[in-house]
Amino acid sequence: MEVEIDYLAIGKRIRTARLSKKMTQETLSNMIDVAPTYVSSIENGHTKLSLATLLGIAQSLDTTVDQLLYDNTPVLVSKFDADIKELTSDCSNQEKEFLLEIIKSTKNALRNYKLGK
Repeated sequence: MEVEIDYLAIGKRIRTARLSKKMTQETLSNMIDVAPTYVSSIENGHTKLSLATLLGIAQSLDTTVDQLLYDNTPVLVSKFDADIKELTSDCSNQEKEFLLEIIKSTKNALRNYKLGK
């Protein structure tokens, strides 16, 4: 299976995360031990970055790799999905159906409440 990677989208997410930390490209480049021009090239989608560089960027920006890759990995299970699966793993089918109805009702109530404001 060939997965196409959108390096421009990844670069934009890196830039957004960096700017939210009020960090310059030079600061980030010093933290991951690369040239500032390399960080610029990554953010502009002009270069492919290694897994080690991606991990270093994520750690330096206090984010996760999946947040930087979001929309680029077709099978990405969110933390919430994993938590829900774990919470319901020991439930019977009847209990799961009951919980599903509660979630649906809560979602509708939340959306109706937001619309009322």
